[in-house]
Amino acid sequence: MPLRLHRKRPEPWPVRKQRIRRTWLIPLCAFEWFWENLAFVLGNWSFLEVLEYLGNFGVLIAVVFYFAESGDRLKQKHYQAWQVINTAQGKGGSGGHLEALQELNTDGVPLVGVDVSGAFLQGIHLQRAGLVRSNFSTADLRDCDFAFADLSDASLRGANFRNCTLRSVNFGGADLTDADLFGADLAGADLSAATLTSADLRKANLSGIKWSNAAFKNANIFGVSNVPQGFLADALKHGAIQVESDQ
Repeated sequence: MPLRLHRKRPEPWPVRKQRIRRTWLIPLCAFEWFWENLAFVLGNWSFLEVLEYLGNFGVLIAVVFYFAESGDRLKQKHYQAWQVINTAQGKGGSGGHLEALQELNTDGVPLVGVDVSGAFLQGIHLQRAGLVRSNFSTADLRDCDFAFADLSDASLRGANFRNCTLRSVNFGGADLTDADLFGADLAGADLSAATLTSADLRKANLSGIKWSNAAFKNANIFGVSNVPQGFLADALKHGAIQVESDQ
């Protein structure tokens, strides 16, 4: 806030002039005296004080409006993120998908039914995301983090989940046919009624998973770790295989 000084009236010029010892200083002192008088007049002008208060009040109003419109700015940001996702749908590549999805998820926006099939989303972080009935078919998701996300009934056919963090993910009813889950951390994941036909589960961490009614035909479970009791027998019974090589 500006600080206004209430100044004393300068002495009259004849008085000031008499105190000047050297003649050559008179013009300089006159110049200084003029500005002292101007500062005195302005410093005691109430109109300027009112303008200062109005200026400060204007700043306060601007701050109030800024916060009042924060909701609209957030909606606009979300609209733009969805526009990026929908525009790039089915085109492959990144297309801004990764940043848009992460931004929406960070703001707590449900991503139900989102379609990013074929997109390049390597390293994406979508922890606790609501991705029910989403479509990530053939998407490149290597090194992703979907911990605690809900991917129930999602289409994940041919998706690349290599070395991903999929702890406690809900895959209930999801289609993981031909999905690459090599080295993925599936600890605590729910694979109930999921389709894992021809999926690659080699070296995956299966600690504490649920798998009731899951389809394992030709699913490769070679080298899986932290296997729950009864899993291997049940998976092999339903057509799973144990093959070390990619072949």
